[in-house]
Amino acid sequence: MASTASETSLAVRLRPCLAVWQHDLRGLWQSRLVRLWLAASVVLTLLATAGNWGNMADAPLIALLLMPYLVFPWPFVVIILSVTPVSGARTETLADGILSRPITRHGYLLATWAARLVAVLGVYLVGTVPAIAMLTLAQRPVLQDHVTAYGIITSLCVVGLVLTLIVSLGFLAGTLLRKPLLAVVVLVFVWYPANVVLSAFSLEEFSPISLSQAIPVQLQVEPFGTNPDPDGAVNSEALEAAVGMPSDFGNASSKPTPGSAYFETDKFEDFSLLRVSLGYALPSLAVVALSVFCFYRRDL
Repeated sequence: MASTASETSLAVRLRPCLAVWQHDLRGLWQSRLVRLWLAASVVLTLLATAGNWGNMADAPLIALLLMPYLVFPWPFVVIILSVTPVSGARTETLADGILSRPITRHGYLLATWAARLVAVLGVYLVGTVPAIAMLTLAQRPVLQDHVTAYGIITSLCVVGLVLTLIVSLGFLAGTLLRKPLLAVVVLVFVWYPANVVLSAFSLEEFSPISLSQAIPVQLQVEPFGTNPDPDGAVNSEALEAAVGMPSDFGNASSKPTPGSAYFETDKFEDFSLLRVSLGYALPSLAVVALSVFCFYRRDL
C-alpha cells in the first residue's frame, strides 16, 4: 500500500511538469521558426547530398551533412530557441504558476528544457537520418569507404550531445540575462570565438569545429574501437585510376571536391568516443544545474 501511495504521489507531482512539457513542445512544433528551420535543414541536406553525390565518399559526405549542426548556421537557431522560456515576456507568465505552487521552479525549468531539447533533436534527426540512410544503401559512382552502423549511430549521438550543450547554455544565458536578444548576442559572441580558438588546438572534445573534422574517423570505427580494414586504405594512385576510368570512355570523371580537404583525418587518429562524449555531456549537466540554481535565486 505504501509503495502504491508513493507512486501515486510521484505521478501527481510530475503531472504539472508533464503538462508544461507537452504544452511547450506543442507550441514549438507550431511555431514558424521551428517549421522554417525544419524545411531549411531538409533542403540544405538534399542540396549537399545531390551536389556531392558523385564526388565524395560516404564518410566525408556524411560529415558534411552533420557540419551545419555543429558549426553554422543551425547552432544559431538553437540558441534563439533556448533562451526564450526563462526570459522576456515568458517570465511574467510563469511567475503566476510558480508562486501559486502548481509547479516548482526546477520542475518548470527542466520541463521546458526537455521540450526544447526534444524539438531540436527531432529537427536534427529528421533532417539527417533519411539522407544518411540513402547514402549508405545506394550504389554511388565513387570509391566507397567503410562506414559502419556503429560509427553512424555514435556520430549522431555525439552531435546530439553538442546540441544538448547549446540548449543548456541558452537556458543559462536566458536565466542570467533575462532579455532574449541580449542573451542571444552574448552567447553567440562567446560560443563562436571560443570554438575557433579551441579548434586551433584540434580539441574535438571541446570544439565542435574540430569535432566536425573528426567525424569521418568515428564513422569508420567498429564497435570495439578497431579499424575495420587497417590495410584497406585506398592510395592516391588507385583513387586516380578509379575516377579516371569513366573518362576514357567519354564520361565525366568524378573528382573529389575542394571541400573534402576540410576533413583531413591525420590529426584525429586518436579520436576517443568516451573522451568526446564526456567533454560535452559533463558541461551540459553542469550548465543545467547552474541554471536551476540561478533560477531559484532570482526574483520572479
